[in-house]
Amino acid sequence: MDASLTARSLESLLGDWRTGSADSVYGALAERVRLLAIDGRIPVDTRVPAERDLADRLGVSRATVTAAYGRLREQGYLHSVRGSGSVVRLPGAPAILPVPPAAEYLDLSKAAPPALPWLADAARAAVEELPRHLADSGYDPIGLPELRRAIADRYAVRGLPTTPDQVMVTIGAQHAIALLARAVVGRGDRAVIEVPTYPHAYEALRAAGARLVPAPVRPHEAGDDDGQAADVDALVQSFGRANPSLAYLMPDFQNPTGRSLAPEDRVRVTEAAARHGTIVVADETTAELDIDRVGEFMPLAAYGAAVLVGSVGKTVWGGLRVGWIRAERPLIRRLLAVRAPGDLGTPILDQLVVARVLERMDDVLALRREQFRAGRDRLEARLAESFPEWHVPHVAGGIATWVGLGAPVSSQLALAARTHGLIVAAGPRFGIDGAFERFLRLPICAPDDVMAPAIAALGRAWTSLGGVPAPESALLAEVV
Repeated sequence: MDASLTARSLESLLGDWRTGSADSVYGALAERVRLLAIDGRIPVDTRVPAERDLADRLGVSRATVTAAYGRLREQGYLHSVRGSGSVVRLPGAPAILPVPPAAEYLDLSKAAPPALPWLADAARAAVEELPRHLADSGYDPIGLPELRRAIADRYAVRGLPTTPDQVMVTIGAQHAIALLARAVVGRGDRAVIEVPTYPHAYEALRAAGARLVPAPVRPHEAGDDDGQAADVDALVQSFGRANPSLAYLMPDFQNPTGRSLAPEDRVRVTEAAARHGTIVVADETTAELDIDRVGEFMPLAAYGAAVLVGSVGKTVWGGLRVGWIRAERPLIRRLLAVRAPGDLGTPILDQLVVARVLERMDDVLALRREQFRAGRDRLEARLAESFPEWHVPHVAGGIATWVGLGAPVSSQLALAARTHGLIVAAGPRFGIDGAFERFLRLPICAPDDVMAPAIAALGRAWTSLGGVPAPESALLAEVV
């Protein structure tokens, strides 16, 4: 059965769709739905609400929605069948399987660096080791002993003693989050999640049937230090108020804000979670990407009970789909049971490559530190020159910066950027309710041969909006 979107759900995704648009009302509505389809926030083949239902929900005439849907059909983003409603499409793509953007686009929507320069050498070494694993089936649901030992040793180096039987190897961090959601969250359970946050995390929690409880992450402001990662008082209170089964947090260089949770607040959070029986899942995919953060920060589980998720996607290469979960043994056993119906394990060759890479993890981090320092400094300089009215925080590490635009126009800017050959992720992509139109996430890890022309294209897109957006209307949703 095709997925369908209610008028209420689409209203939430639309956010501040009327703000600052030079187009007609129906044109502004069509453009926002188009962006949601392009970004994947409305999946291909999703049925959109009936015209009358959406018109009533948005407080516009039915003729406005009819005209908006008509434009989307003309552009190839909607397909309608008499008596069956309208479903989302992507132009030139078959149903359900969207094609990637054209090669001529510059892409700043993915905050991940190119592969390590010595990754090919590690892969060749792994191939030489492969024959000793070929005698068995190759299905490995928990991970090679040597890789689990290497991951455990890395945690010990960071101040958290760990044994290999506390580690499960997964097919990347996203897979790990989905496994944990299925193992811990029952349909209708509440789950605390930072906002803004990593989009695929809240998607995994929703897929498991969770009701999301937002915990706001305070954006950087002028004069800030790296400070706290969230409004810790609100986060702690949410455990008692909502009684959640799970809380998903990024304590280090939070994506997208770049914030880190102070050591004393890590204690507060884990103690509050323990009092209410909440399992804290700490996503550490960016935890070791320190540039110049002040202070000592150990893994969250060193301060109190927490399940840790890691991967090599942001440190080694996104194309190497290996991640892991660090948890106590009973939960590892539950995860093994949950995993069996979905996949039969992580590829052996990929695990061998990662085991080799982890032997040089200090070298990896030293290289990334210098690359990201240079990328951050170049990005800050280019943005200051091209967009002096924007607020660009000085992040101390991680993969991205959460730029304040000064007005709720992020989705408009993302759409305009595509007409200039640039893909950027609009701020609402990182929210759960259409908020964050004042923000834009930009990666600090893109090489300069991509970043320089991308910022130039972003400048042309900003100019095309008139530079000074229209004032906010009373219709705006609150932006956190």
